Amino acid sequence: MVDGSTRQTREAAVRMLRILIIIVLSTGVLMVGTGAQAEEPASGNLDGFTIGWVPAGVGTQVSDFSYEWEEVAFSSRVWERELDNGDGFQVDLTVAVLRGDRLVDQAALLAFLSEYHEQDPNTWDVAPFSHGDLLGGIAPDHAFWLVEPGLAVSVRLAPERFGADDLTATARGVTSDL
Repeated sequence: MVDGSTRQTREAAVRMLRILIIIVLSTGVLMVGTGAQAEEPASGNLDGFTIGWVPAGVGTQVSDFSYEWEEVAFSSRVWERELDNGDGFQVDLTVAVLRGDRLVDQAALLAFLSEYHEQDPNTWDVAPFSHGDLLGGIAPDHAFWLVEPGLAVSVRLAPERFGADDLTATARGVTSDL
């Protein structure tokens, strides 16, 4: 038989446990909801440039990489998302700052990116693109421009998930801190 004070103690413990569970679950939901916005990485600096805007729905797995290819150094930030089937990740957005002596003008930049992305420069669907007074090119999934000889920026966005307006807005949101 349970006396009155034991029952009250047990009921108080159950109430406290319920409150604790509600607090833990609420905190977890708030953390998940906050992480899905991908706002923090968008405002970051990348090798002298600020990434001021990324489209809604871009993946929340964000990583920075530095590497070199054909004597051009890349500093890149990549946004990925987990596939719905849980079978890996897919890149939604890549912003890269390119530095190299061979990037002397717009034609050299186009030639380099054509080679790097294994595109035929004669058939690659690239239209003129301007970032302020800086000139470059834009394709359905890629915008790029020469900042000055030896320095360029490249923005790639998954065309199956995002439109041309998102690509243009993302590219124009990348501004120089130099």
